[in-house]
Amino acid sequence: MELNTLAWLQTWYSSRCDGTWEHSHGVKIDALDNSGWLVTVDVDDSLHSRTLSEERDDQDWINCKVVDNQFVGAGGPGNLVEVLSIFRSWLTES
Repeated sequence: MELNTLAWLQTWYSSRCDGTWEHSHGVKIDALDNSGWLVTVDVDDSLHSRTLSEERDDQDWINCKVVDNQFVGAGGPGNLVEVLSIFRSWLTES
């Protein structure tokens, strides 16, 4: 499942690259200093504002939202694939 999610993200990103978009938009995956992940993806207005937050324990949590044409998802150290899967799900639902 992880590879499928990553392959999907790669395909989605490639489909946006038109010689202009990628110079001012993109995908960022960063490590948080409190042991977790931060995913930021620039999207168009096809994604409506929404929020999902779940805290299962100190290491297993997610907080995802869409604000101002940007998906921002954070999660615990083992939740990167889950955050990317939420982005994928929200994008394909809209």
